[in-house]
Amino acid sequence: MAHQSALIAEDIDAYLEAHQHKSLLRFLTCGSVDDGKSTLIGRLLYDSKMIFEDQLAALEADSRKVGTQGGEIDFALLVDGLAAEREQGITIDVAYRFFSTDRRKFIVADTPGHEQYTRNMVTGASTADAAVILIDARKGVLTQTRRHSYLVSLLGIRHVVLAINKMDLVGWSKDVFDAILQEYRDFAAQIGLNDFTAIPMSALKGDNITTRSDAAPWYAGPALLPHLEAVEVEDDLQGKPLRMPVQWVNRPNLDFRGFSGLIASGTVRPGDRIKALPSGRESTVTRIVTMTGDLPIAVAGQSVTITLADEIDISRGDVIASAKAPPEVADQFEATLVWMDEEAMLPGRPYLIKIGARTVGASITEPKCKVNVNTLERLAAKRLELNEIGVCNLSLDAPIAFDPYAENKDLGGFILIDRMSNRTVGAGMLHFALRRSQNIHWQALDVDKTSRAALKAQRGRVVWLTGLSGSGKSTIANLVEKRLHANGRHTYLLDGDNVRHGLNKDLGFTDEDRVENIRRVAEVAKLMVDAGLIVLVSFISPFRAERRMARDLMAEGDFVEVFVDTPLEVAEARDVKGLYKKARAGQLKNFTGIDSPYEAPEFPEIRIDTTALSPAEAAERIVAWLEGELEYTI
Repeated sequence: MAHQSALIAEDIDAYLEAHQHKSLLRFLTCGSVDDGKSTLIGRLLYDSKMIFEDQLAALEADSRKVGTQGGEIDFALLVDGLAAEREQGITIDVAYRFFSTDRRKFIVADTPGHEQYTRNMVTGASTADAAVILIDARKGVLTQTRRHSYLVSLLGIRHVVLAINKMDLVGWSKDVFDAILQEYRDFAAQIGLNDFTAIPMSALKGDNITTRSDAAPWYAGPALLPHLEAVEVEDDLQGKPLRMPVQWVNRPNLDFRGFSGLIASGTVRPGDRIKALPSGRESTVTRIVTMTGDLPIAVAGQSVTITLADEIDISRGDVIASAKAPPEVADQFEATLVWMDEEAMLPGRPYLIKIGARTVGASITEPKCKVNVNTLERLAAKRLELNEIGVCNLSLDAPIAFDPYAENKDLGGFILIDRMSNRTVGAGMLHFALRRSQNIHWQALDVDKTSRAALKAQRGRVVWLTGLSGSGKSTIANLVEKRLHANGRHTYLLDGDNVRHGLNKDLGFTDEDRVENIRRVAEVAKLMVDAGLIVLVSFISPFRAERRMARDLMAEGDFVEVFVDTPLEVAEARDVKGLYKKARAGQLKNFTGIDSPYEAPEFPEIRIDTTALSPAEAAERIVAWLEGELEYTI
């Protein structure tokens, strides 16, 4: 690697000491396809002498074989590492690269330009201090330029460079530059992106990258790299109230109990009064412990262990905050959501939300709107598809401590996780708590679930029968209830068709309505179990996520899943209601097993093979399992 500094050869210790204390800037490059993002980063790596000699030799060889510059060095190949990227000449994944100058260290994220990879751009932007938005001077402001600019603004990136690239291909025309700048400025004003620096450049030729170029004598501003070296990225985090999400309860021995985490904002000293949230308990800081000894003060950005004067209950995910200015605590919010999964967001479906070090269950209401990033119109929406951005309400299973994202990214930014696959499906920003979350509280009741069950001499539970239409669920459920009733049990049968005549008469058969159908029934079943009843639920309930949601509503052992396992061809041959015939003829859309999927249970408590058992035999097996293996004891 070529020498970056004379100190490397003259005094390596002095160089390493100076390098250690350089500031770090994280920035991303974004824009539309083929605007030159990868070429720009390759040029920065090349000009900052961050390429080893063998890498340079490989780059020259690759440029001759797969490059796009006619045998000349193709700097994009330094970043486009995936085979598919090299074949197509585009960026697919987010590529992170490190380089440094005498003044600063940099981590740059090269994000993809294709609309289908917008989610990758959001990933790269989530940790960035600055953004370089590229525009091809020949094409001007495009859809992805607007999309990425909107996301940059949404994610709170305050330092923006508008890099108008490939100026050499338009003859370094000042008129072209001014026209693009004016069009972008008009759009940026609509999204609140008023402070940005526009630089004309040629990433391939190196003009206005590391030094000012004579090719644009009409441009009086800085080159890109000197500008990035001078960007002030230190937010006033230390001046904000203390926020420290607890990542670990540190208990190495009986005599020490501390709470470890990264200070997200503010400062803390021994003697400071703190509040632990969401519990609201207060205490006083006694020590600030690190590997190298105790500190008299700790500031935002430091990872420390704090000990307290009082033995209060604090767990991973709780927040230690200033007692004078604590964050809010709530379980319902309005939020902006960027959907990042191939499978659409369905209102009411249970997800996991991770915010700070806390992970809790969450569900999303129907979007209030989705945003057209080209026109900034807010459009009505029933769901969010891949890469769409919407405003939704969130409902959490437990209260959390939070700050609005605009005030604190660490306590206001979150990701959504699919409960079944653990995929990250969305990322979002909290706006504010919904007022109803503060107005609604649990009312204490003297007669509880145990008392009601004791009166009936049975344990309330849900017996959830799932299977294809025509599998025999309703027939079996009806027989089970008759047997239990004859045995003196207190029961109620919730049948899919019957419920749609009343409680769920407003719901259709779209995926969204199916999710809401099961959510309502699960909540009703929970109330009935609380009343001490044995509730038989006979619903197709095709999605594992909703059956899991229903199970999670109940206490351990109160949910019994019965898979009425009937092959599709057998169920279709029965076709008592003629529904399969209509579905095959295209007269019935979204029919489970035909044009809508059925996700069979993986680990049901009871499996009924209806090709081997009659309905009466199946009912007997279920009743025997209930009466025997799980006795009705309180």
